[in-house]
Amino acid sequence: MATPSRMTQANAQAAAAERHPKGLYVLFATEMWERFSFYSMLALFTLYLQNAAEGFAWTSAQATTLYSNYLMFVYFSPLIGGWLADRKLGYRRSVMIGGFFFMAGHLLLSFRSLPVVYLALTCLVIGNGFFKPNVSTMVGNLYPDGSHLKDRAYNIFYMGINIGAFLAPIVAEAVRSEFGFHPAFAVAAGGMVISVSILWLFKRHVEEPNRHGAAPSPTHAAASARAQVMDEVPESKRIWALIVVFLVVIVFWMVFHQNGSTLTYWANDNTDWTASKVLPFIVGIVTFGTVSGDEMSGVISNAINPFWIVTLTFPLVWFWRQLDRRGREPSTPTKIAIGMFLTAVSFYILYFAAKAGGDGGRVSPWWLIGAYFVISLGELMLSPMGLSLVSKVAPLRLRGVMMGGWFAATAIGNKLTMIGVYWDRWLHSSFFAVLGTCALVMAVVLLFLLRPLKKAMPGV
Repeated sequence: MATPSRMTQANAQAAAAERHPKGLYVLFATEMWERFSFYSMLALFTLYLQNAAEGFAWTSAQATTLYSNYLMFVYFSPLIGGWLADRKLGYRRSVMIGGFFFMAGHLLLSFRSLPVVYLALTCLVIGNGFFKPNVSTMVGNLYPDGSHLKDRAYNIFYMGINIGAFLAPIVAEAVRSEFGFHPAFAVAAGGMVISVSILWLFKRHVEEPNRHGAAPSPTHAAASARAQVMDEVPESKRIWALIVVFLVVIVFWMVFHQNGSTLTYWANDNTDWTASKVLPFIVGIVTFGTVSGDEMSGVISNAINPFWIVTLTFPLVWFWRQLDRRGREPSTPTKIAIGMFLTAVSFYILYFAAKAGGDGGRVSPWWLIGAYFVISLGELMLSPMGLSLVSKVAPLRLRGVMMGGWFAATAIGNKLTMIGVYWDRWLHSSFFAVLGTCALVMAVVLLFLLRPLKKAMPGV
């Protein structure tokens, strides 16, 4: 018969197993400030290239082409960075190296010179390769294999990404409006200084997350059982299942990352921000009066998606927790399929918005806000779930490389954002309808593949 002291100790261990480690919040803050710098640059970039006074007076097609090529290389680079971290450098050291390259890239963009722009983009690509896959892998390594907390950990981590992404365009718009594009790019470098400093100061929480060696708890036992079931699946089968998912979600990234190009153009040229008195008032408050409704550009629209992510994350985490307690939480591949359906719906909303504006006029910002609400919910079903899926399914010795594979799929999708060169050639409604239909087709394909995927990924 268990003594009260042993029961108390067991209960304490079980409670501890239900809590997220401190390392999660260190990585949350590290990624938040890195994404602040990344999305500050991204919100400004295409409009900067088109600006005649401070930029290079490029056409929207030229800006979109460079944007898509940059994003392709940005998201391919983690494949190499993940391999180097797995085999040579380790995860934390790789993240630190990436942070310094990021700083250099953002600082270089504060100088007006086209050759310097390309040098800056090169630094940013290298920085992302070292930083992005490895900080994501570090999150998964905080938890035992098979832990049911991983999905929720990646949701929380993803909220950190989007707090940074929400602040980025607001601060960038305020600085751009007051001082111009180049000082706004310099602010992005400051975000990376904060990011790297946090990781350095609190490195003990991510280098040795389990250093106290807590005794196994029932939760950890269940996690170990799930991990054992996964280990029984041949590595080759698990890798091929991940590759199938990577191929399917390429279309999501093609559609989603229109936010820095065609959706920014739509917000800049086809959205009547003064039609709503509430939005300019809010923007005026958060930018301390430096930006008025008449001065708002498409840059500010890049804050809408991360606003919804931050708003929706905890309710969604709570919802999954309730379903998990009832044994009814959908599998990760099912969540990804739902995310693809929601992505399609969001672009059909924009199709109707374009029709309402006569395919060229200005419409209420609430169309864009509503579309971003739907795609943000879809993003939460897909992007953090994909990171969690790789962490749970990939063989341990290849985890960094397979995390890089997820970002390589993102890279291909981002190259395909080059479909935005048709923005000025097609009707806006047709453009949105094509993208919505692409997402819908891939959602249906994924539904048909769910059964074999679940066999290759038991317990996820």
